[in-house]
Amino acid sequence: MNKKSSISVMLAIGTLATSLGATAATPPAQSGNSQAVLLQGFHWNSSGYTNPRWYNVLLNNVGDLKGMGFTHVWLPPASDSAASQGYLPRQLNNLNSAYGSSAELTNVVRAFTNNGIKAVADVVVNHRVGTTGWSDFTNPNWTLHTITPGDDCNCGLGNPDTGIEFGGGRDLDHTNVGEVQNGIVNWLNYTLKPVGFSGMRVDYVRGFGASYVGQYANAFNAEFCVGELWDNLDLNNIDGHRQQIMNWINGTGNSCGAFDFTSKGLLNDALANGNYWRLKDASNKPAGAIGWWPAMSVTFVDNHDTGPSESCGNGQNHWSVPCGSVMQGYAYVLSHPGIPTVYYPHIYNWNLKTPIAALMAARRAAGVHSTSPVTINTAVQGLYAATISGNTRQLAMKIGPNSWSPSGSGWVLQTSGANYAVWMK
Repeated sequence: MNKKSSISVMLAIGTLATSLGATAATPPAQSGNSQAVLLQGFHWNSSGYTNPRWYNVLLNNVGDLKGMGFTHVWLPPASDSAASQGYLPRQLNNLNSAYGSSAELTNVVRAFTNNGIKAVADVVVNHRVGTTGWSDFTNPNWTLHTITPGDDCNCGLGNPDTGIEFGGGRDLDHTNVGEVQNGIVNWLNYTLKPVGFSGMRVDYVRGFGASYVGQYANAFNAEFCVGELWDNLDLNNIDGHRQQIMNWINGTGNSCGAFDFTSKGLLNDALANGNYWRLKDASNKPAGAIGWWPAMSVTFVDNHDTGPSESCGNGQNHWSVPCGSVMQGYAYVLSHPGIPTVYYPHIYNWNLKTPIAALMAARRAAGVHSTSPVTINTAVQGLYAATISGNTRQLAMKIGPNSWSPSGSGWVLQTSGANYAVWMK
């Protein structure tokens, strides 16, 4: 962390001690020196699979994914939803969805956990939709006092929104203890936890106060927690963007990490325009959130929103890296600190399983972890190269069209491809 974020951490801890007592805790996977690697186990089109349905597609690949070395899997939203993808939750306690039945969900989560892969639930609690109309919440039943007064329905009787309004559903009043807070905690602990979920990915956290995410993560006793704080990136104000991420994590009482959208945006620019120099900050550290707070930063190349699904150009595809440069992105995130994420379709639909597995194997063999030290050797137009110290060995890596190799003896090439290479010593 930088100086500003260190101060804000201390302030946040002080505030949290007053509001939540002794319940606040950083999830174990994000307390540092973590060798976690997360699989996003779905894409935007996964809910449309019918024969077999998506949970059974995953079930058929559990052993394969264990062999690749994943420690965590992020599953799609589990609850009944007005949108097949799950992001307009309707009946929270009904776990039959477009991805499969409640029984199929339990089966796949059990299979992952039995194979040492922890299951991460997609927690969508910023908003909710009615069962037959705009606001008739059932299972659990909630009143209009759970809806913020500024919501599109003009029906909310709750308190003002604690974040940015979301237009697709009824914005929930997270200050409401009796219905919203207790309802969410009960859903987490008595509907999701019995399935086998131990972690949480929190959707659209711009929509409500960070302190509530911390409250829910602690009530759930989350082993892993990551928030989706996706905000506009101004390439002329990188530090401002990553400071927002630091502030949000502090706001949870350090009880939830965040996706490193700063690194994502910098990789987009580097891979599209050759601006690899952007990956180094003024302190010679990685320029994303991983340069300030790597233990709490979850890195990724693309996800169900930012990138394509089964092939280049389909799916959401809102903010993707160039399709031909995906492996450069993985050479970066899988060699660097933070907790890296791998996107399911890149493995199975894009036929990148072998090169991704090779990068994961190199990370594991060197003992690279979430807080591994990084020495940036060069970051210029057309080339980024760095040396990363693991628990047992060192990795050296380069991305970009310009040539580079590590100096000194003892380096052995582990894997390489178009415009990337990784060595170990």
